[in-house]
Amino acid sequence: MTTVAVRCLQRCLAPRLPAMGQRLAHETRLRMFSVAKRSRSSLSIAPSVLRHPRSSPSCARSCASHVSEVDIDIDRVAYGFMASQVLFAGLELNIFDHISDHADDTGGLSIERLHSLTGVTAPRLQTLVTALTAIHALRLGPDGYSLSPSTRKFLVSSARHFYGDYLRLQMGQQFYERMGALPKVTMTGEAPDYAEWFSNPEVADQYTRAQHNGSMATAKQFLKLVDLAETKSILDIGGGSGAFTITLCRALPELTATVLELPEVCKTGEGFVAAEKPEVADRVTFVRGSCLDAWPVELKDGHDVVLTSYVSGSIPASAIRVLYERAFERLRPGGMLVVHDFMVDDSLQGPELAALWAAQHVTVNAEGVGLAPYIVKEAMQGVGFTELRHMEMIKGMTKLVIGHKPVA
Repeated sequence: MTTVAVRCLQRCLAPRLPAMGQRLAHETRLRMFSVAKRSRSSLSIAPSVLRHPRSSPSCARSCASHVSEVDIDIDRVAYGFMASQVLFAGLELNIFDHISDHADDTGGLSIERLHSLTGVTAPRLQTLVTALTAIHALRLGPDGYSLSPSTRKFLVSSARHFYGDYLRLQMGQQFYERMGALPKVTMTGEAPDYAEWFSNPEVADQYTRAQHNGSMATAKQFLKLVDLAETKSILDIGGGSGAFTITLCRALPELTATVLELPEVCKTGEGFVAAEKPEVADRVTFVRGSCLDAWPVELKDGHDVVLTSYVSGSIPASAIRVLYERAFERLRPGGMLVVHDFMVDDSLQGPELAALWAAQHVTVNAEGVGLAPYIVKEAMQGVGFTELRHMEMIKGMTKLVIGHKPVA
């Protein structure tokens, strides 16, 4: 999401846009919705949550043994924003759809035909198409322009794994501008938060819709990694469009799910749930509120699982432990807290995309902290969770940290 095109800054949307990186970045996210409203007065966090494990001699030796020898490609990082805007422009002009829909049997589409289909007859269209070819989104052959495999799979609107709207609407139109404020926010700490951002109905709706398909894909991966076979009740904090709960309820016929979200986000999420079959829709309930305020009584307690996805990294650092305390209270003995978010490794040296996502969050969460497993685990342990473990979720970007409420 770079300036909110963190993908751009990623090897800076290197002219190569790796297929795996593309598919995974969209999950991202973001279900950070209920993370808004800074009620700092009631929030506190143990100092240990911000203490890096490097303070121990053993970790210091381990970190030192993993120092990277790779040097920065300054030009690619500095100019990477150009590549992402070229990609967003290609999506806005429907260039990938036009080529997919109208290329002849030989698989190519001429620039003249693209002039006609886009309505842009000036030479600037050729300039854009040349740039798309240079970053390998398009290929130029004897019969004209065709799509690269990743473009065809992820950037054509009729494709099963399409997430172009996520890139175009969320990255290009929302996060990109915010990332430009990173230097100022870092120096001053002055930035909007998600509650402020999503109080605008249009912004909340656009963000939530753009996020939905990507989050559905992430939820399917989640089902493969976490055993939920015996789960009957899940509380989804900051559940966004309801993508996780929809996916889980489709797969687990006895599961009921409750989603805590900001009011404007709930409206969009309820629309997605209403489009499901009754046997799924009837088991999903949205509750309006913020995870930073007192949790509504409608959330109840005794849940088997509390899930927070893209929440911990989107709230003030002082609120993380409080979030986990409230989750602990809502779980049955033996219940499980699952924290999913962008996290770097405990060495604090990467991965690159996880680190860039954390930097992006600064622009809408100035008092937050870039997460690593040790931060989440220490906060969870501090409120009573045991059997802590973590694993990679989206390669190079997100991780899961899981803890259990003791039975006795």
